[in-house]
Amino acid sequence: MPFLPLTSTDPDFFAGKNSFDPLHPRLLIFTEGTILGPRHWWEFFNDRGYVTINLCAEKIRRWYAQGARIAYLTSRRRPDDVAAIAKILTDAGLPGSTLYYRGNREEYHHVAENLIPDVLIEDDCRSIGGQRNWTITYVDHQIKPRIHSIIVREFGGIGHLPDSLSDLLS
Repeated sequence: MPFLPLTSTDPDFFAGKNSFDPLHPRLLIFTEGTILGPRHWWEFFNDRGYVTINLCAEKIRRWYAQGARIAYLTSRRRPDDVAAIAKILTDAGLPGSTLYYRGNREEYHHVAENLIPDVLIEDDCRSIGGQRNWTITYVDHQIKPRIHSIIVREFGGIGHLPDSLSDLLS
């Protein structure tokens, strides 16, 4: 499963299948549509120009300050497109260790099954067909109970989610 490191200071806590640590939960956050979006509707297909949605950067920084270990998942597959999304994340000052993307013959659920995050935050994919496009939908039935799935409105951001990491996990 391919990835780009976002920082040289944060180790990749998603490497290996760590057991749940309530003080340092592992959050996998989908990028496009969940925390990144276009400035204007006519820029919908120009994801290189995406910006953070509402107050998502502040929210993620709060979770990180409380001990969350954060990684991201992008819909992009081409290395230069993935690098563009990574640049948006780092330019926005978003904390986190890694940006994951799908390799050849991989689907989103394969990434989630390999990483087994404690929390998976993704949008409802309303513009592309809804639930059939969610990552969590196709996660193996034996792994799915281990992942706390949070679905947010597409391009609505995550500002409404709890500031408290413990509240997010419940």
